[in-house]
Amino acid sequence: MKPFNIYLTGVGGQGIGLISETILRAVDHGGHRVKSVDTHGLAQRGGIVVSQIRMGDAVFSPLIPDGQADLVASLERHEALRAAGTMLKRKGVLIYYNTVWQPLSVRLNERSEVSQADIHSLCKNRGIKVISVFRDHLTDIRMQNMVVLAEICKRGLIPGIQQEHYEKAMADLMAGPMLEKNMAVFSAN
Repeated sequence: MKPFNIYLTGVGGQGIGLISETILRAVDHGGHRVKSVDTHGLAQRGGIVVSQIRMGDAVFSPLIPDGQADLVASLERHEALRAAGTMLKRKGVLIYYNTVWQPLSVRLNERSEVSQADIHSLCKNRGIKVISVFRDHLTDIRMQNMVVLAEICKRGLIPGIQQEHYEKAMADLMAGPMLEKNMAVFSAN
């Protein structure tokens, strides 16, 4: 399999670690070679969280070079715009959860909040496919990651990975009520 690069980004508390580990294990359950690395930074203070996953036969490092991600998944609009502009390759795919966790510069009125139009404009100029997801009836905002994961699965955005691979990965990582809640959100699409 040729290399496929997945860049995941969000803000501390959104569940990037769980979606990253789920994808990593799903790729493994799919029988592919995979490497990953996480950067948590100031996650506990609402800072940026990034995970990089590289799959394929000729992958020797977990780090994705700038502009080489095939898929960027973001759990927040500001991070979606940043990652699409720096990490996503031309004609790649951006999937993001349509919500905003305002950075300090926006709260202090030093910068404008990133809009969907900002994201679509950047992506149109680079031939990037954009998928915006949002679930208004989501009762627990910590489950936004599962909404994005479900859409990744539904659209087959990661080559060779099927629904059963994601479900096995979730069962590896969770049990009891936590697994049931996450599986319910994942299966709701």
